[in-house]
Amino acid sequence: MTIVPQAARDSAPPVDILVQSPLWDAEPRTEETVLAAIAAAAAMVSTSGGEVSIVLADDSAVQALNRQWRGLDKPTNVLSFLAAGGGDVMLGDIVMSYETLKRECDDEGKAFLHHLAHLTVHGFLHLAGYDHETDEQADEMEGLESEIMTRMNMPDPYLSAGEGNA
Repeated sequence: MTIVPQAARDSAPPVDILVQSPLWDAEPRTEETVLAAIAAAAAMVSTSGGEVSIVLADDSAVQALNRQWRGLDKPTNVLSFLAAGGGDVMLGDIVMSYETLKRECDDEGKAFLHHLAHLTVHGFLHLAGYDHETDEQADEMEGLESEIMTRMNMPDPYLSAGEGNA
C-alpha cells in the first residue's frame, strides 16, 4: 500500500506518536501510515528540523483545542501547532480526531488509511510553513499534497471518486 523509499525514511524527522483515544485501535496500520506520510512529506519540503509529535485523539479533545486556539467550538479532522521558536528540538504537533476522520471517510467514500495519510501530510505541510488562506496558497499546498500522495502510491485526495480517488 504505502511505498516510501528507504532514503526518505532515513531522512525523516523523529516522530513521537501518542495514541490518546482507544478508538484508534480499530485501525491497526495507523502508526505505520502516519510514519510513512511524515517521511514522504519531509522528503519533499525543507523544515528547520526537529521532532514531530502526533496525537491521535477523539472529537472532544480536538474540539477543546480548536475552541482554545482557533475560537471554533467544534471538532475538526486535523490541527497543527508549530513549536515556539520552530527550533531544532521540536518542529511541532499534529493532532487528529478519529471520529471526524472516520465520518469523512464514510461520507466521502474514502479509504481510512488514505485519508489518514493525506491529513498527516496536510498537517506536516502546515508545520513546514505552508498554508491555504489564499487561493494561491491553497493551490500550492494542494499541489504538494497531491504529489506526495502519488509518490506514496495513494490516490490524489483532490480527485473525485469518479476520477480515480479510492
